[in-house]
Amino acid sequence: MYTRKATLINPNGLHARPIMQFVTRVSGFQSNITLKKLDESGAEVISGPAGSIVYVMLMDIAQGTEIELFAEGPDEKAAVDELVTLIESGFGEI
Repeated sequence: MYTRKATLINPNGLHARPIMQFVTRVSGFQSNITLKKLDESGAEVISGPAGSIVYVMLMDIAQGTEIELFAEGPDEKAAVDELVTLIESGFGEI
């Protein structure tokens, strides 16, 4: 299992367009990937499958929210690292 944290920088939060980018990238990996939304203290608020458009939308991830990605499988490190890079890049919106 491989895990990393990132903070969402998008002013409009994680809305439909970046969610589509994110889920599309997730689907390109063989590993099982879980997305976890954290509160200000770092405690889990909600977690679920990173490849589910509906689930990620329901997480309501706003600007400044810290998230954690977990992956388990043959390409777990590459998956998490690429997704964190995408998040930290602002999905091309910044």
